[in-house]
Amino acid sequence: MFEQAFKNIDDVLRKEAGCASELDYTEQTSWLLFLKFLDGLEQDKAMEAGLEDKKYAFILDVPYRWESWAVPKGADGKLDHNKALTGDDLRDFVDRKLFPYLHGFKQKASGPNTLEYKIGEIFGEIKNKIHSGYNLREIINHIDELRFRSQTEKHELSHLYEAKIKNMGNAGRNGGEYYTPRSLIRAMVQVVQPTIGERIYDGACGSAGFLCEAFDYLKAKPGLTTSNIKTLQERTFYGKEKKSLAYVIAIMNMILHGIEAPNIAHTNTLAENLGEIQDKDRMDVILANPPFGGKERKEVQQNFPIRTGETAFLFLQHFIKMLKAGGRAGVVIKNTFLSNTDNASVSLRKLLLESCNLHTVLDCPGGTFQGAGVKTVVLFFEKGLPTRKVWYYQLDPGRNMGKSNPLNDADLAEFIELQKTKADSPKSWSVDAKSIDPATFDLSVKNPNGGEEVTHRSPQEIMDEITALDAESAEVLANIRALL
Repeated sequence: MFEQAFKNIDDVLRKEAGCASELDYTEQTSWLLFLKFLDGLEQDKAMEAGLEDKKYAFILDVPYRWESWAVPKGADGKLDHNKALTGDDLRDFVDRKLFPYLHGFKQKASGPNTLEYKIGEIFGEIKNKIHSGYNLREIINHIDELRFRSQTEKHELSHLYEAKIKNMGNAGRNGGEYYTPRSLIRAMVQVVQPTIGERIYDGACGSAGFLCEAFDYLKAKPGLTTSNIKTLQERTFYGKEKKSLAYVIAIMNMILHGIEAPNIAHTNTLAENLGEIQDKDRMDVILANPPFGGKERKEVQQNFPIRTGETAFLFLQHFIKMLKAGGRAGVVIKNTFLSNTDNASVSLRKLLLESCNLHTVLDCPGGTFQGAGVKTVVLFFEKGLPTRKVWYYQLDPGRNMGKSNPLNDADLAEFIELQKTKADSPKSWSVDAKSIDPATFDLSVKNPNGGEEVTHRSPQEIMDEITALDAESAEVLANIRALL
């Protein structure tokens, strides 16, 4: 039933002039899902309070509750067509009254980790793009078919929502920023092995896939106490996200997975000064796939000891700084990081090897990330002691991967098993840190067991670099002209 409802919603959105892509479909479905979820949450809390002879203070005033404006119902429990807004009346209410009212919660909230603050953030960042009130009425009726009350319902909805995020990732280059293959994330979580009581962080959280998978991993632990569940809900998962759409999707994704007030901040992580990070800010576990290929402004680069425009290199510095001593990380990065000869890359590899134990490098095949031609590796490291030995694993599923044949859990099973003992195999080997060139700190993937050296770049990577160099050249020329 849920799957059909999602399909019906997308069918209506395709007719809507204001929605042009999978990104728009997911965004518009998200804010409506959020309000439907909020209505169910408030009703449940009111019922619980009633059982204890207490009165529940509703977050939303009566006119702005789902049951009042979206689906007013008659005594028979069916939609009251005399009271239900539609057409221009519905669109005008949403745009002129509902969104401004909800945005106002940001000012009223007692703090950024409250549900009220999240409501204000979400409705200050997105706009209603469903311009036809008749289409909006049809979508609302489909959304109202969905139920969030039982764990089974939430579980099914979270799977469907993940599928929407995946479709968005497959739809094009921008959408791909929000989607890391879940099988890769699960493997990373299993290697890092977070435990209850540890704080887990992703400073470039996109759709919050890493935090959701880590939550599922910890929630499945046997013998969880009420105290454990409260810790998972309130003091375990932390994220930051710069882009408005990703922020909204991250909040909704975590809510559907079962975290009611996610600790996700809408901010540019890289704009924070590394020197101001204190012990109380540091995390036990970091899991992330920071954006690469981006360019940060000069004033942002000033926040980092190793100055570079490459976004992923700035994030890696941030992650190293954000880890507690003894903290563990799994970070996806472009494979050229291992061998680039520019000063920033060499300095960053030196920093990583000297301040952390880089114990594992997972070399991912082309096609791991759909819609992106770049090859990637996953760096697993612990902070506090220098690297003694690096264990490499060259992932080779034995097939070309694409949208119809993506990476799966079975592809990563051998890696997870061998990583426990860091055993040698035809696909895995170890490199002693003493043998790493102290002039270049080159960490290239060179399989001594006859596998190919995989630092060679794909045509897409070469084209991306040419584009980046062209942009840099244009910037230099513009600066020169400005000086003349």
